[in-house]
Parts: sequence; structure tokens; C-alpha cells
Amino acid sequence: MAKVDRPREKLARYGVDKLSSAELLAILLRTGTKKLNVIKLADKILKTWPHDSILSAEIKDLKSVHGIGESKACEIIAMLELGRRLLRNKESVLLLSPQDVWRELRDIRNDRKEHFVVFFLDSRNQEIKREIISVGTLNENLVHPREVFEPAIKNNAAQIIIAHNHPSGDPEPSQSDIEVTRKLCHAGKILDIQILDHIVVSKDRWKSIDLANF
Repeated sequence: MAKVDRPREKLARYGVDKLSSAELLAILLRTGTKKLNVIKLADKILKTWPHDSILSAEIKDLKSVHGIGESKACEIIAMLELGRRLLRNKESVLLLSPQDVWRELRDIRNDRKEHFVVFFLDSRNQEIKREIISVGTLNENLVHPREVFEPAIKNNAAQIIIAHNHPSGDPEPSQSDIEVTRKLCHAGKILDIQILDHIVVSKDRWKSIDLANF
């Protein structure tokens, strides 16, 4: 590869925004294989996991790609986790749709345990804070209105969005999900903190619970 086309040199000379996703990943991989140079190997990985599906890849999945050993797989997983943690702590996110919430929950939507999450928002639908309220099977005892609305009041939230993942992969709300939603909506009306949505997410889908009748 000509020196001018090498990702590291290109980044140093022109800046990170001039590199493609494959070139950025190539910097992390460092080397390719006998048949694929490092950029083509990186491109192969990104095509195997298109869009943001690579965020749910595990070490064994990455090792299935020829040219990716345990060391490179671990480095990729570490890089993805670091990105998740940094995104989790970013100052402000605008949440306008269930798909926005689904994207923001990339770190839990494929988890093997249910995580009940609350997004505390200002009056412009910007995230003030995100908090995991509970981990485990969702029921009325596990998710109490106090655990949801105490931090909402503390953070001066004007409204909230609640969400949780279904490890089964089916985002269809259960009867327990609906009962918990009804209880929280009732508490929200008393406290004058509106629940905008309750979204159930899975690896590649989401379902919004209709709050109209609550």
C-alpha cells in the first residue's frame, strides 16, 4: 500500500474525519492477511456486521473471520465498550422517537438480563440523565414508582421515557409490562411528570406501549 494511502499516515496528515470506517478499523487491526490487506479485512468485518450490529458482536463471533485472532478480537471488543461508555456519559441526547431510544440502548438491548432504564428529560426532550433502575425480571415489586420518580425530581426532569429490554428477542409487551406501565403513569400524573413512552427493545426490534388509555 502506498504510504499516502496508509490509514495512520492519512489520519496524521488530513485528520480523523477524512477516513472511512474501514480505514479507522484498519488502524486498530494493524495488519491484514496474505489475501486481504488490512483495509479490505476491515471492510469485510464491517460488511459482516453492517450498520451498528457490530456493537453486539462477541469475541467468538469476530474470531470466525479469517485473519482475526483472539488478540485482535479483544482489541475490537475493548474499543466498542469504550465507545459505549463514552456515549453513555455524553452531555445531551435529543430523544424524539422510539428508534432514538432503541439506538441509545445499544449496550443493553442484547443483554441476557432485563434492564429497566429511565431517561430523564428536560422540556425540549433532551436527556438530562439516564439511569438503570433495576436488573432482573420486570414486575411491580421490582420497579416501584419511588425508584423512578425520586431521581426525576432530583434531576428536575420535566418528563421521562421508560424502557427495558427483552432477552428473549421478542419486544412484545407482557401483561406485567403493561401493569407496571399503568402504575407508573398514574404516579406520574400525581407528580406532574409526564411519561412520554415506554419502549421494549430487543437486539434488532422495539415496541412502544400505547399510553393513551393509562
